[in-house]
Amino acid sequence: MYETVVWATDGSPAADTALASAAALVADGHGKLVAVFVDEHFVGRSSPYAAMGDRDELKAKIHEQVQEARKQGLDASFSIVPRLSAGTAHTIAETARELGADAIVVGTRGHGPAIGLLLGSVTQRLLHVAPCPVLVVPPHGAHATVAAA
Repeated sequence: MYETVVWATDGSPAADTALASAAALVADGHGKLVAVFVDEHFVGRSSPYAAMGDRDELKAKIHEQVQEARKQGLDASFSIVPRLSAGTAHTIAETARELGADAIVVGTRGHGPAIGLLLGSVTQRLLHVAPCPVLVVPPHGAHATVAAA
């Protein structure tokens, strides 16, 4: 059913949780999983600098996750997409468009609408600009938090 699924990841625990759902969509052996990491750089006075100081560790972690998916029999690859300013959601959407993706899978930190409105949300923006369906995976235990409230 799904030929190409983009797993949009920033290396966070929320993104890690979404990996299982992304893998399940291509587990029938006919689809491919593409891990997409947007490597943002902000332009400074002398040169661009990385938005995240630990990006090398994050890239290594994601590379290992893709290797593990391959060991489990999935057709998986890792794409690092450089970007010179904010706009992660648009970059993920454009990458999915270029790949001809059937779906994008992304995790959410579960901050809620007020924090998302104040801080902005890549996931929320992605829902508006994606060229294909977006599967948003809640953080582990989110259903228990809602039930307890």
